[in-house]
Amino acid sequence: MPTTTLPSPSMPRNTRLLGVGSYRPTRVVDNAQIAANTGLTEDWILARSGIHTRRWADSAETLPVMGAAAAEKALAMAGVVPSQIDCVIAASITHLVQTPALAVDIAHRIGSDRAAAFDVGAACAGFCHAIALASDMIRLHQAEHVLVIGAERMSDILNHHDQSTAFLFADGAGAVVVGPATAPGIGPVTWRADGSRMTALGMSAHWERSLVEGGQGSPDSWPSIQMVGWKVFRWATTELAPAVQQILDSTGLTIEEIDVFIPHQANMLITDHLVGALGFKESTVVARDIVRSGNTSAASIPLALDALLESGAARSGDTALLLGFGAGLVYAGQVVHLP
Repeated sequence: MPTTTLPSPSMPRNTRLLGVGSYRPTRVVDNAQIAANTGLTEDWILARSGIHTRRWADSAETLPVMGAAAAEKALAMAGVVPSQIDCVIAASITHLVQTPALAVDIAHRIGSDRAAAFDVGAACAGFCHAIALASDMIRLHQAEHVLVIGAERMSDILNHHDQSTAFLFADGAGAVVVGPATAPGIGPVTWRADGSRMTALGMSAHWERSLVEGGQGSPDSWPSIQMVGWKVFRWATTELAPAVQQILDSTGLTIEEIDVFIPHQANMLITDHLVGALGFKESTVVARDIVRSGNTSAASIPLALDALLESGAARSGDTALLLGFGAGLVYAGQVVHLP
């Protein structure tokens, strides 16, 4: 029988980040409020996390609302209109409706109704996973512009009395526009999932129909995020430095050529360990947005990226190393040029 020949793709092209935007909830929660709920001290919270404040969304600041607000800012910076977006990818673990996807809602809100849209559930590494997917779509001519959003309401899945998690997690959204470029602006992704460590970080139970329909019992008995902190810390401080070296090897760069380091804002202790272990040059800018924003899971990298550009600490065109890691346990990262 004759074989149908499928069309071969055009020559792969370069990609880059064109714009970034963010949304931070209006409610600021300080360590005193966390201490009152958990029995922890303010000094302990600061010493164990580096967090001074975090943001928790109110009832009006839904995931689609925050994601759309961040997306609109990213589009404006990129000079791209919603009708030019071919695909919307939303990274989130706190979209508590199974379907439709969060990305579909955001695409509709911003007027990108001709775009494909889907979600990525890779926890705190979700944003870097989504950047890799977006870049490859454009490289292979499957899209011209892709909108990537990281959006979380971690406060919805917290037990606010849990001493292991209540002080860490927070809410917010960040977005980037990815598009074609004349020179390489997004490097290859390095990623891994280690399912042997699944119990270190995850949900305490499955969602039940009763919770979706209004909830029963005390909120403290609802499914919530659970973490064995020492297991996550040990994994992060042994696995992530070698992962960074793989990212650098894939791009042909050295650590001295990195201008900006934007790790997932998990915990200041992990960031400090990585900075010490990796040997960045003295002038490398390190994102420490966790101090005022807490751990916002998939939103943390774009929130930190936007903050660095807005403050002037980082500049357009800088070479930045992105590194996401979280529940799974999983990681993903790549080198990019900042928009």
